[in-house]
Amino acid sequence: MFWIHLLLLLAVILIGIRHGGIAFGLLGGLGVSVMTFVFGIAPGSPPVGVMLIILAVVAASATLEATGGLKLLVKFAERLLRKHPEHIVFLGPICTYSLTVLVGTGHSVYPLLPVIYDVAYKKGIRPERPMAMASVASQMGITASPIAAAAAVVMATAMDNNLDINLVNVLMVTIPATFGGLLIGCLWSLKRGKDLDTDPAFQARIQDEEFRNSLVDPEQEGSAEEEAEHQRTAKKGLTVFLLGILSVIGIALFSKQLLPQGVGMSVAIQFLMLSVGAIILLTTNISPKRIVNSNVFIAGMSAVITIFGIAWFSDTIIGHHKEYLVDLVSGMVNIYPWSFAFAMFFVSAFLKSQAAVLTIMLPLGFALGIDPAVLIGVLPACYAYFFFPFYPSDLAAISFDRSGTTAIGKYVLNHSFMIPGFIGVGSATIIGYFISMMVN
Repeated sequence: MFWIHLLLLLAVILIGIRHGGIAFGLLGGLGVSVMTFVFGIAPGSPPVGVMLIILAVVAASATLEATGGLKLLVKFAERLLRKHPEHIVFLGPICTYSLTVLVGTGHSVYPLLPVIYDVAYKKGIRPERPMAMASVASQMGITASPIAAAAAVVMATAMDNNLDINLVNVLMVTIPATFGGLLIGCLWSLKRGKDLDTDPAFQARIQDEEFRNSLVDPEQEGSAEEEAEHQRTAKKGLTVFLLGILSVIGIALFSKQLLPQGVGMSVAIQFLMLSVGAIILLTTNISPKRIVNSNVFIAGMSAVITIFGIAWFSDTIIGHHKEYLVDLVSGMVNIYPWSFAFAMFFVSAFLKSQAAVLTIMLPLGFALGIDPAVLIGVLPACYAYFFFPFYPSDLAAISFDRSGTTAIGKYVLNHSFMIPGFIGVGSATIIGYFISMMVN
């Protein structure tokens, strides 16, 4: 029966890919209904803790966006990129990675992508080189963020399994690992593809006057008074938000001394991030309507529904067949525990949420008896949804690259993100594994 249930899960995932958005969550709920009424299996546990963390982080990040603080962060990054255009292949991905680490969501990347394109094209650098890696880097930053759901999932799952794993244990591995993988991916990207002046496909397209005129926007200056009016609110919001992140890290470092007994860090992140949003709201006096209409809020709510349905469906299947699964794969992971990274990578290629992947896979990893140090080390492998180039940040990179160099190939899988993704994630996973085995 396990294989029938697995085929049902794969069918739900493939249909979800076809429809996109919250379809994963809705179809996951349908899958739970089928398991309950058709197969007579009791539903598993929905990932309530993970969903609450995402809701709290999204609420704070959306409040930051409503103040203009996210745009201010992008402006700081833009100044850096325009000041050093010759280093755009490294600086572009580093900026998108850093934004994700700070804000806790890869959806913060969109305002920066057109800037990366503009700087690269005006410098005569093939835009695909920084653009593809920038999209990959924005997702690699998830496991390195102290306020993203991925790290909280690790801590919550560890707590459920009576293991003492805190935020510091995770970040001291994931930050250097993902940043190292990012740099290796950028190094490879330096010489990828032909330069624009020697690229026959681009040179053929540029003969068209309309295409040539569309490559660069005319320079536009905003009103100085209007700019000054928004700057104050944005700076307040950004200052409170950054202080909030520092508070989360500080409390994680001294959680045993600062938190009451029985209060875990995953719960602390929830009320701390809600508090950050509340303080931003009170100090800037922004309208709550602007918060719920922000891009971060909309994307975050979609992520919550996705995780709600698909992770619940997966937990139902895994929970019912746990003994069979442990017997099936325990031999291999006992000999090669690092091979669990391949399982996470495979699941992530279909399931476009790192938090959802970890919610599904980590309980299985602990049930298999894999050393927690190994599981922490291979965390970067939970990002593989670059494999199919339909994730919003990948599509945005393709759309913003007006030169057409960042693209989906004729055979779909030969797209701009495939090799940078494999290099970045593969390198990060190897680096993370060895770091974790040394420090944990």
